[in-house]
Amino acid sequence: MSYDRARKWHLSAGRWNMKGLSLVVSALWLLEVCGNPPQRGGGPVPLVIWHGMGDSCCNPISMGGIKKMVEQQIPGIYVLSLKIGNTIFEDMENSFFLNVNKQVDLVCEQLAKDPNLQQGYNSMGFSQGGQFLRAVAQKCPSPPMKNLISIGGQHQGVYGLPRCPGESSHICDWIRETLNVGAYTKAVQEHLVQAEYWHDPLNEEQYRNCSIFLADLNQERSVNETYKRNLQALNKFVMVKFLKDSMVDPADSEWFGFYRPGQSKETVTLQESVLYAEDRLGLREMDKSGKLVFLAADGDHLQFSEQWFNDNILPFLH
Repeated sequence: MSYDRARKWHLSAGRWNMKGLSLVVSALWLLEVCGNPPQRGGGPVPLVIWHGMGDSCCNPISMGGIKKMVEQQIPGIYVLSLKIGNTIFEDMENSFFLNVNKQVDLVCEQLAKDPNLQQGYNSMGFSQGGQFLRAVAQKCPSPPMKNLISIGGQHQGVYGLPRCPGESSHICDWIRETLNVGAYTKAVQEHLVQAEYWHDPLNEEQYRNCSIFLADLNQERSVNETYKRNLQALNKFVMVKFLKDSMVDPADSEWFGFYRPGQSKETVTLQESVLYAEDRLGLREMDKSGKLVFLAADGDHLQFSEQWFNDNILPFLH
């Protein structure tokens, strides 16, 4: 989330208001729509947040503000905003340069040790945090993830970085040049986060063979039945696509769509893809059973109103 957009969102977030519903009606509605059984003891389901590229866990005008607003909307909720590293600077730096598989391992270890999460939790990932939390769902079923909410996540990867956070533009320029030259070399794959979900539709075979994160996560080389089973254990997998997204290329990746192989103009939806036809991740079965939720936000990347969040996302966090 850019700092300018995040600041506007944060400053106006104080106007959020919960809709007045009776406790009985709320409980019944949430059980039916969100598929979440109540936590033991009657408390709200904990929430784990993973930020996007160039952001940090606790910035008061981005993730820190979102954490605070969720806590205000759902009194008593435990919210863990993930910090990858010992400091805020390390957290931001690691969003560019720490191997994603290593990041996922660190998060899985952290979640397993957190006593507040042992009965289950919801998760909400912003931008690249969306696919990273999906990796957690597929690889680390304990403690159990209940709902996975991906806000602008790139589940089929990206083929271009048209924009980046303003304060990191020099980094983004360097990343673009590096990806264009050698995205699938071993050194780049192991040390540049964005290369690990770089998906070149003109070189699908190279992508499948050399991507150390996304190709594995999406079962491009072989089917890991454990990944499939763990993902299908979710109550809901919510994917938010930004209809005017100028950062994610292609934006259809936010709904698991991507370019048709061999070119970079025409896109296909998840339902038109080989991944869906062969059900390599179990998404077809999840779709037919109502576990996949496709939401649209009429804005640029990570731009949404408080009312939109309140109406569309908040119900999945109870």
